[in-house]
Amino acid sequence: MSKKILFPQIKGLLHGSDYNPDQWLDRPDILEKDIELMKKAKMTSMSVGIFAWAAYEPSEGEFHMDWLKNIMDKLYENGIYTILATPSGARPAWLDEKYPECMRVNADDHRAHHGFRHNHCMSSPKFREKTGIIINKIIDTVGDHPGLAMWHISNEFGGECFCPLCKKKFQDYLADKFDHDINKLNKAWWTSFWSHTYNDFSQIEPPYANGEFSIMGLNLEWKRFTTWNTTDYMKSEIEILKRRTPNIPVTTNFMQLFPGLDYRVMAKELDVISWDSYPFFHNNYETFADTMARSSFDHAVMRSMKKDQPYMLMESAPGLANWHRYNKLKRPGVHKLFSAQAIGCGSDTVQYFQWRKSRGAFEQFHGAVVDHLGTDDTRIFKEVAKVGEMLDNLSKVKGTLVKPKAALLFDWDNMWAIENMRGLSDETKNYPQTCADIYHEFLKLGIDMNVVASDDNLDDYNVVVAPMLYMLRPGTADNLKKFVKRGGQLLATYLTGYVDDNTLCFLGGFPGNGLSELFGLISEEIDTLYDCDINSATFTNGNKAKIHDYAEILRVSDADVIARYDSDFYAGTPVVTRKTYGDGKSYYVAARLDMNTMSELFKTMLEETETPYYVLPDGIEYHKREDENGDTIEFYLNVTDKELSFSTISGDKLTLEPYGVKIF
Repeated sequence: MSKKILFPQIKGLLHGSDYNPDQWLDRPDILEKDIELMKKAKMTSMSVGIFAWAAYEPSEGEFHMDWLKNIMDKLYENGIYTILATPSGARPAWLDEKYPECMRVNADDHRAHHGFRHNHCMSSPKFREKTGIIINKIIDTVGDHPGLAMWHISNEFGGECFCPLCKKKFQDYLADKFDHDINKLNKAWWTSFWSHTYNDFSQIEPPYANGEFSIMGLNLEWKRFTTWNTTDYMKSEIEILKRRTPNIPVTTNFMQLFPGLDYRVMAKELDVISWDSYPFFHNNYETFADTMARSSFDHAVMRSMKKDQPYMLMESAPGLANWHRYNKLKRPGVHKLFSAQAIGCGSDTVQYFQWRKSRGAFEQFHGAVVDHLGTDDTRIFKEVAKVGEMLDNLSKVKGTLVKPKAALLFDWDNMWAIENMRGLSDETKNYPQTCADIYHEFLKLGIDMNVVASDDNLDDYNVVVAPMLYMLRPGTADNLKKFVKRGGQLLATYLTGYVDDNTLCFLGGFPGNGLSELFGLISEEIDTLYDCDINSATFTNGNKAKIHDYAEILRVSDADVIARYDSDFYAGTPVVTRKTYGDGKSYYVAARLDMNTMSELFKTMLEETETPYYVLPDGIEYHKREDENGDTIEFYLNVTDKELSFSTISGDKLTLEPYGVKIF
């Protein structure tokens, strides 16, 4: 497969920022200075117009578009391309005053007032009409501009609406999903519990704050509907752009593991995946290396949505954010380290929010390349310029891919189902963190993982880990069986296969839907442990493992028992099993074990599939990208504030300064 180059018009990797010239139209001197500073920082792209609707259309039907063309002209003349946003992320006041139906209704059934951003109704025909008008005006003005590199759809989609339009749309969505058979829905949602049976789809309401909350299927389907409705709105913008500018790619910026939307559904409509990364660096609850590892996990989630091409880091803070609980500065060198990690994980861009700090309003103290001081001699500006130099020299990286042989299964709707289930402990479920912790253990072995859906094709992988796969989608069980049967190694954990995609419990034992056969066991009970509860497990080789939070009690049929509980009334019963299935093996870990023990299991799986790994020195993170010929680019990152000397995977000696980076 040949490389997919996202931006062939740019020599190196793209270096860009959100740029808001509409805030400075009365200061032509500042706009002129911006161009000069951009060139010094080696910026090759600017994301323009993200919140510019009021500048384009200060009152209904009154359009001011010349400033946009002038800005794009000046950028292009100076070798800087434009990623142009549609301005639907925040509405002007005149629109809300005249068309209040465009504003959302909250879960308490009250319509929102004008303010903040992203409080519009995705179902509103009037909002779609008005966004269509302004998007067409933008295309009329600069749709054929030579500096236009990409369309940026809205900004950071999120939120839900409970208005009558969305309620009716939800009812129609459910009727279509359940074949207009209300009895089919009642059965799938088990509505006979508490006598909540519906007679007609018109009786179904969204989960209002003072309404129905006790039907797990309803709560889950509302989340899916919100994703579906948001995607439907997004497609209405994309349709205009693709019809009128078919050769310009489109993206929208995602936000980590945002809990309100299933990004994998939205990703299918986009040409390129992009996302906004704001790690909580230098916090007081984890090591810096842990923070970096979580950042790497988030990159992997985004990379894996379109794993055959690079993705984009659309936003990051070159200094500090302004919305963290503690808005702490990045220490010297961390910005380059963070940027190199993004590239090592598969991004072909490093971009920022924002170029120049705003003088007022909500994000006036959010980090930017250009501070209120307005000069190029600040620490932040100098560090950004160094990143620009690094990216300018990485043209060989463009279009190369991360090609992992290990994968971790993560589903958004599984996360929603786990959070909504009335069981275990609300304080310690921690499904996303559990996934990230497992990813980190592979990272310590020099292994990048893709983070994929449970029904994705697994043919590219030797090792797959499926933590807490509580909800089984249709086809997932067969997918896992096929993977193991052809020689893969699968590890699943406690809470696997309890419910179907409507959150109905499987009958006949967990894990259900045929997975009991794959693992050779049934889980009879699950114990939730307090922090003070102490238990452990002993492996057949004598090694011990600590247990916390959760412990299942198993009935094993034809699996090998490789560890047993040490205490409580289930002492001596199996806790870790392994079964040969076809040409592969399936592991089941019935308790939340310490990660050192989990790492030993992962090493065994890698060894048995002849997947190379390398136990990295503490404080070193490693990533690798490959081109279509198998040539590699290797990234070594020092994720500590100490100088480290070590041997690379190839055996060479290497010394990295604190937060240092070496790219081979």
